[in-house]
Amino acid sequence: MKILIIGSGGREHAIAKALSKSPHLPTLFVAPGNAGTAQIAQNVPIKDADCAALLTFAKDESIDLTIVGPEGPLVLGLVDLFEAEGLKIVGPNKVAAQLEGSKDWAKSKMKAYGIPTARYETFTHYDTCIAYISKRNTYPIVVKADGLAAGKGVTVAQTFKEAEEALRDCFLDDKFSGAGLQVVIEDFLKGQEASMFAFTDGKTILPMMPAQDHKAVFDGDRGPNTGGMGAYAPAPLVTKKIQEAVLERVFKPLIAGFRSEGILYKGIVYAGLMIDEGELSIVEFNARFGDPETQIVLPLLKTDLVDIFFALSEERLDTVSLDWHDHSAVCVVMASGGYPGSYSKGAHISGTYAAEALEGVQVVLAGVQEKEGDLLTSGGRVLAVVGQSESLKDAIDKAYTGVSKIFFDGAYNRTDIGAKGLV
Repeated sequence: MKILIIGSGGREHAIAKALSKSPHLPTLFVAPGNAGTAQIAQNVPIKDADCAALLTFAKDESIDLTIVGPEGPLVLGLVDLFEAEGLKIVGPNKVAAQLEGSKDWAKSKMKAYGIPTARYETFTHYDTCIAYISKRNTYPIVVKADGLAAGKGVTVAQTFKEAEEALRDCFLDDKFSGAGLQVVIEDFLKGQEASMFAFTDGKTILPMMPAQDHKAVFDGDRGPNTGGMGAYAPAPLVTKKIQEAVLERVFKPLIAGFRSEGILYKGIVYAGLMIDEGELSIVEFNARFGDPETQIVLPLLKTDLVDIFFALSEERLDTVSLDWHDHSAVCVVMASGGYPGSYSKGAHISGTYAAEALEGVQVVLAGVQEKEGDLLTSGGRVLAVVGQSESLKDAIDKAYTGVSKIFFDGAYNRTDIGAKGLV
């Protein structure tokens, strides 16, 4: 059995780790991969946006199943290309991937399907945006570039000046390469954020373990947002009652609404939740696994991931049930100094093997390249140390013990990952 994973980050290394433990013993390929995936799979030097080359590789190698990690190839229509050739692939097609590829499209579907979310308006001109926020004169207010902006297209503006700067980035300075030429402006939602993934074959939807990400770069959720500085699961914030509400008020209406419009959504649905005194709203949807939540959710999954993915691709997910370890998992991201701003690359990394030798600890590599046997930093978020134990406190302790074993010049990490779950 041959499986191709598309992507190069920590999420893809985490997926590869989970698949490598399957009793099916699949042969794994990752395109383009990183130094972590190279340890358990064959890296393929094809960029994740090169859809034609990926298709040719999958056909030439007789790949049995392909899993798409990042959102970019989904929005480009990679799934459509593969399915047109009769190849099994996990991920939504180009139309369905607009759930992440267009904030306006996603918000319009939430409104049509009765999914709870913030009030919003969509704009295509700078001047009309300025007139709208001036008239509203309510802060904070949220400004979102409509398209994919590598996680940097959302601003929670505390003042008119901050909102104006965000709109200038989108419309006048084209900071997001066309992704901000249409803008969604939303009311600010109060509460705490959490995440829930689900597998779906377009008919059946199976929610996964709830998790909580830590997006801000500094302790206490201070400083600019990042791609994620760590996460933990399960998140006690997402009670059983809220999990039921997510299934009944979010996931089921979403899939039923798509089916009513002839949209087949197969793959992973990521729901970004806002929870305020037990009340639920959706901040956003993503069309793939999140990062770093994947690094903690998949280690808690007992059910074989290979079986899940094949059932999903063959539209027989109703034959699968998800079983989970009764544990907690915590991941702490170690980043390059200066991230999410400018940072240097090429620092030597040591201690990853010592960390992984610890009981209940694993290391997931992201912005790491291998050169002549050495591991070197190559990105902002370099790696994640994952601790797993029966209690959240022990899982936190294991993760930070692992962090203490790893060194590279300029290494930075938050020291409070998971603390919210102990309150």
